[in-house]
Amino acid sequence: MNKRTIKLGIAVSLAIIIPTIIYLIYNSSIALAAPFINKDPNLKVETLVNGLDSPTSMAFIDNNNILVLEKGGQVRLISNGVLQDKPVLQVSVDTENERGLLGIAIMNSTKTNSTMINNNNRKYVFLYYTESNGVDLRNRVYRYDWDAQTRSLVNNSLILDLPAVPGPNHNGGRLIIGPDHYLYAVIGDLNHRGKLQNIIDGRDPDDTSVIFRVKPDDGSGAPGNPFINDPNIEMHKYYAYGIRNSFGITFDPVNGNLWQTENGPDVYDEINVVKPGFNSGWIKVMGPLSRNRDANIAGELVNYPGSHYTDPVFSWKNPVAVTGIEFMKSAALGEKYKNNIFVGDYNNGNLYYFELNGTRTGIKPEAGLSGLVVDNDDQLSAVTFGTGFGAISDIKMGPKDGFLYVLSINDGTIYKIEPSYNK
Repeated sequence: MNKRTIKLGIAVSLAIIIPTIIYLIYNSSIALAAPFINKDPNLKVETLVNGLDSPTSMAFIDNNNILVLEKGGQVRLISNGVLQDKPVLQVSVDTENERGLLGIAIMNSTKTNSTMINNNNRKYVFLYYTESNGVDLRNRVYRYDWDAQTRSLVNNSLILDLPAVPGPNHNGGRLIIGPDHYLYAVIGDLNHRGKLQNIIDGRDPDDTSVIFRVKPDDGSGAPGNPFINDPNIEMHKYYAYGIRNSFGITFDPVNGNLWQTENGPDVYDEINVVKPGFNSGWIKVMGPLSRNRDANIAGELVNYPGSHYTDPVFSWKNPVAVTGIEFMKSAALGEKYKNNIFVGDYNNGNLYYFELNGTRTGIKPEAGLSGLVVDNDDQLSAVTFGTGFGAISDIKMGPKDGFLYVLSINDGTIYKIEPSYNK
């Protein structure tokens, strides 16, 4: 059992159950650590709102309103910094281990491509959750209409119907609308072992270990997908595969590249740049090829026509349970942060900041590291930008103020990072 698995099991039922005494010790320790930015004295951390119950993901519906998902199935509204008493939606979910209400993305229909059926100035909210209806356990993505007048989610439509067993972990769940206005969704391996997990003689593609790129109106494969002409129709929806599990996807605002965080087992969490047809290498490879038992192991992967393996652009040898990832699209925290990335973790409640290289294909080498891998605690400290966030589950930039918002699943809190002189 690796460190990541143990930590995810504590307090939020996201991994294997461990003794109650460890639960109490861990939560007592994180409660004492107030969030703090240790790499920039010009920034401070404020509490925007607390009182959330195991929040997993969030999205800004507009400049003043945030929708936050609680693992148990409630969609909560924060309006002008105030958590509203009544949920905007309650869905029936299975919450065992990493299952639950997991991912959210918002689309303004006035900015969609021609695939949308109802392009009539609506806002659409996509939700990913492990649906429990008493019959069949499935991970499903639904599209809802946002009713601004009643502040509720209505008119659900099924977009993706995905497996949830055996699990119960590695459900993924992150959603994002790409700059191409298609819906991207990530699902982990659910402990499956097949061709999508790079087992050459394993079962055929079964919608696990993949990033989907689909039309937001019906969930069909988007034009230009790397496997759109594959004889197996399931492949038509896939943008990438070979993914163990992921709690973070985002797009580079400069060149449109997709970036993703990936959780390793007992070694190597990753940050990846995901190009069309990306094979992340699980279960054969985690971390850089040079760190694996055989640098030629890439030849043992399941390589579909149009696929490719690429090393992660950054790794942690000892997994930190990497989660949210967000590009700063503003200079509100300082010009140097604009168009660079922030990343969170679960195990330590750490916030990391990385600058991209000149070609925006990777991360600049960090001071204190011999390469782009964190190998020990000293190197971990060298790349830690902020601490004390409990257990980070999501990161978003505010569309109006351009500040950074950090969601803590253990603290039940949204923290706001802003300039220290800001009032």
